[in-house]
Amino acid sequence: MDLMIPFDQLAWLAGALLLAGFATGILAGLFGIGGGAIIVPVLFEVFGVVGVPEAERMHLAVGTSLAIIIPTALRSFMAHRARSAIRTDALRQWAVPVVIGVIAGGALAAVSPDRVLKIAFIVFAALMSFRLLFGRDSWALGDRLPGRLTMNAYGFGIGLSAPLIGISGGGIASVILTLYRVPIHQAIATSAGLGVLIAIPGTIGYILSGWPHMAGLPPLSIGYVSIPGALLVGGIATLTAPLGARLAHAFTKRQLEVGFGLYLLIIGLRFVVGLF
Repeated sequence: MDLMIPFDQLAWLAGALLLAGFATGILAGLFGIGGGAIIVPVLFEVFGVVGVPEAERMHLAVGTSLAIIIPTALRSFMAHRARSAIRTDALRQWAVPVVIGVIAGGALAAVSPDRVLKIAFIVFAALMSFRLLFGRDSWALGDRLPGRLTMNAYGFGIGLSAPLIGISGGGIASVILTLYRVPIHQAIATSAGLGVLIAIPGTIGYILSGWPHMAGLPPLSIGYVSIPGALLVGGIATLTAPLGARLAHAFTKRQLEVGFGLYLLIIGLRFVVGLF
């Protein structure tokens, strides 16, 4: 595979990754997500330009996204912890089932074709945007968090889906928490805490599953994780995540919901186009 491209194109790619890193950090803090929902499609396009085969491109984008999420989500969580109450009870109940779900999801992703990961991302974006744009405060499953069995099921589902999509699971967790009347700012702050629990085992899984495919991947890739992509985007995102966390407290609940919903809708439509 020829990975030599003109300097001006390299400069464009570097600039795109820097901008993506800035946007990723802002979104991570603003919405309590690890940034995967924006960086996966960006990395998918970048890897296409440098010649990564179609069959490997989505896996490399998702694996690199999970690696980027590790420092970004940690910094976002620390910033939220300093500013708002975190539901430690929910985090404690979700810790084990989330990790088990991540392991299962990573194993599923390893044997799934590229198209399956794209469809998983589209389904996630569609469901989340519908809930955020058209949901009402009257939509609720209860006035308090459910029992351990239900919470374990939620945690496993969050962990299972995250490696398929390349996200920290924060967006899904936020919706679940708000359906049980948890205030949106608490839900966002609590969801940010799931990022590291999901990203570390998820990243390890993509490294291992991508190891046999190294010959078709760009230089400086470790399995399905691009080190240059992770460092460049992740470095900028880690620096800007606290700014997003501060911005989150300047908006109302509805403004946060509509903003996140529109963003997910746009990204989902982009991947629908990519299927054809």
